[in-house]
Amino acid sequence: MEAAKYDRKAVEGFIPHRFPFLFIDEVLEWTETRIVCTYHFKGDEFFFQGHYPGSPIVPGVILCESAMQAGAVFLSKAFQDTGEGGSKMPVVGRMNEVKFKNIVRPGNTIRLEVSLKEKMGSAWFMNAKILNEGKTVLTFEFACTETARP
Repeated sequence: MEAAKYDRKAVEGFIPHRFPFLFIDEVLEWTETRIVCTYHFKGDEFFFQGHYPGSPIVPGVILCESAMQAGAVFLSKAFQDTGEGGSKMPVVGRMNEVKFKNIVRPGNTIRLEVSLKEKMGSAWFMNAKILNEGKTVLTFEFACTETARP
């Protein structure tokens, strides 16, 4: 396993996401088949104002998005290896088997574990698992396809 630490500034070099819609603070591990990232929910994120006032929780779609962003970081190296780094980007085509198991609240730091299941042509099939304090929060499968950057 290759240890690969990258901070938020480095992450911005891998994917086009930016504040307020970048949900990765750090890359902890990055191998040929897996990436592990973290994100800390500070509590001032835009969605907490309305999801649920007085008892805020991270929306499930934001959790899914954070894992898919980790997948995009993972794929950025694959695109570089093919010489298409600046011209290609991943776009999510589907999500399957989405299972929410626990809640994430302001102040929590999640661990995003995304692994490559299979590559077929221009499609990448991945598994995602999000943990909070060692407990599984969410698991799902997703697929990305390569598309040209605008």
